[in-house]
Amino acid sequence: MSTATYPVRVDGALDEGLNRWLWLVKWVLVIPHLLVLFGLWIAFAVLSFVAFFAILFTGRYPRGIFDFNVGVLRWWWRVQFYAYGALGTDKYPPFTLRDVPSYPAHLEVRYPEHLSRGLVLVKWWLLAIPHYIVVGFFVGTGTWFASRADDRAWTWSGGLVGLLVLVAAIVLLFTGRYPRSVFDLVLGMNRWALRVAAYAGLMVDQYPPFRLDMGGDDPGTTKLHEPPPTGPRFAGPPATGPAHQEPEARMSAGRIVTLVVGVVVALASLAGLAVGGALAWLDEGRRDSAGFVTSGQVALSSTGYAMTTENFTVNTGSTGLPRSWFGDVRVRVASTDGTPVFVGLARSADVNRYLAGVGYTTVKAIGPDRTTYADHAGGAPSVLPATLKIWETQASGPGDQTITWPVRNGDWTLVVMAADGSRNVNVRADVGASAPALEWAWIAVLVSAAVTLLLGALLVVLAVVRRPKPGPSTLQPAPPARME
Repeated sequence: MSTATYPVRVDGALDEGLNRWLWLVKWVLVIPHLLVLFGLWIAFAVLSFVAFFAILFTGRYPRGIFDFNVGVLRWWWRVQFYAYGALGTDKYPPFTLRDVPSYPAHLEVRYPEHLSRGLVLVKWWLLAIPHYIVVGFFVGTGTWFASRADDRAWTWSGGLVGLLVLVAAIVLLFTGRYPRSVFDLVLGMNRWALRVAAYAGLMVDQYPPFRLDMGGDDPGTTKLHEPPPTGPRFAGPPATGPAHQEPEARMSAGRIVTLVVGVVVALASLAGLAVGGALAWLDEGRRDSAGFVTSGQVALSSTGYAMTTENFTVNTGSTGLPRSWFGDVRVRVASTDGTPVFVGLARSADVNRYLAGVGYTTVKAIGPDRTTYADHAGGAPSVLPATLKIWETQASGPGDQTITWPVRNGDWTLVVMAADGSRNVNVRADVGASAPALEWAWIAVLVSAAVTLLLGALLVVLAVVRRPKPGPSTLQPAPPARME
């Protein structure tokens, strides 16, 4: 198909007498639109994924999904035209997916009766790469503001469109006029970007032209819904019956709301499935033969006389769950240099009194690449740790040392030391929990997420699938007249 009849049309009419100052606050005024568009773009992505498989297997883009996705692009274009994508009008954008003839920004995409099943596999990522590079240069990140990159330089993240719109805004501020040449160029770049968006959104098979069609009225395509020509020159044979044109099917507000709710519910269920899968992996993949869900081993070291965790607070009553659901916690510690090791758990206040004036290290955070410590200056402990009565549970000796602790409320601190109280503590350790409620947790999460996914899918189907309208009733022959 010739690019003169490209099936994506983008128009914008520059308003006369634009307000000099309004553009300074439009970023606030469009916040309601951006919040709605956030949900609409999520729905756009999900429904495009559904359309991908529909095109792959049937060669057709489901009409309900097509109308919705075109409406999202149209809505986005109106907001961009009003705000910092063009600043072409001061008329506030309407909250609708439909085209509004009175609004100065319009977007149309001709519905394709058939789409290539092969192109759908490559056009949105491979074939569109050259256009992505161009569009990236035009619109950048889409934020359209300057940000501080370092102490010496300022960088611009809005692309060429953002820079030109800023220039036009400054000219408008001082002269009250929007430079027409700048507007035409901005419209051309936005038009290029929206054609690529429709192509990448699988709505057309025709490759977008590498051409900057400038101006408010799209010169690169014909009107998609022009009325047929009339007059004696185009007169045809007389009609044999009343003309009937099937009205264009549009999504009602109720169906749009149902679709958006269904997509949001489905996405939430996918998050639930991910959480449930992670919990199932912990329960089935990380639980050892002793019944503890166990972390990987980490190496810890200190040049002081002890290592401690940060104080941690347990309050099972705040969760509203029975304490038995939390089970037991297990800590295993082994010296890496052969020195007998001590490990114990005690109330934080008791540990603070014991280690007052002692040189020790607090483990602040354990990460995949590094462990963060906080050192406390001091001398050697006056009493060996194993002789104290403060420990809720303790173990001491050569080799692996293990403590098991039934979870209880309070403020607690875990302490690891050399059994003889000497300095330079070097150990490897892991932590496990029996977590008896974990199995029920992941089962409940997966089941609820599956039910939610079915509900979301049902809402999407109810919104997208159009119900057939009742046709004209069939005339039944009248019964024969009864002879008196």
